[in-house]
Amino acid sequence: MNELQLIEAVKAANVTLVKTLIDSGANVNQQDEQGWTPLNWAAGKGDLELVSLLIENGADVFKTGRDLRTPYLIALAAGHAEVVKYLREVESRHPGNKPIRPERQYCKAYYLKDLRKFSGWFENKINLKEESARPNPEDGNGAILSDEDVVFVHQDYSVTHSMWQNEDVIYNKITPEWQKFCSDSLRFKTPDDLDLIVPSKQADKSEAV
Repeated sequence: MNELQLIEAVKAANVTLVKTLIDSGANVNQQDEQGWTPLNWAAGKGDLELVSLLIENGADVFKTGRDLRTPYLIALAAGHAEVVKYLREVESRHPGNKPIRPERQYCKAYYLKDLRKFSGWFENKINLKEESARPNPEDGNGAILSDEDVVFVHQDYSVTHSMWQNEDVIYNKITPEWQKFCSDSLRFKTPDDLDLIVPSKQADKSEAV
């Protein structure tokens, strides 16, 4: 048996051959020169039938290749929503410790006047860069911000004058009341991975990722 015959069968979307090879004892976690497994390839192609078949037969859902992407991250990058949903559910049920997925940074811009409507609002002006602040002779901290300044609310609900999370911080008192204000008044919500998938026609399963 060709050592990578199972991978080739997955790339060809030959479900019958994939089943035959698995029944014949093929290694479902075999890796090609990129380190990709049959499951990595099936996830990248968006083939839910093959993804579920491989997982049901012991494929490692956290296996990565040289690019350090799990099948979930590969499917997400390729925009295959159904496969992403399935793999996320499989990952959540997986026993034991799971690899830590890097936190995705997110922020949304608002006019400062909209945030100042919060009853508990005050401005810390922490790590405020000199070039992003206007001098204010009446203010000992050397900066003044107007209602029309654009500021950024981040996924941790902190607010910055810069779009970078820990730079030019002007508010970081994170309370349930502030989070509710962000949700109800600002309509702020950190998007789920699936929210970031652009709807498109079903990808051609013959394409590689």
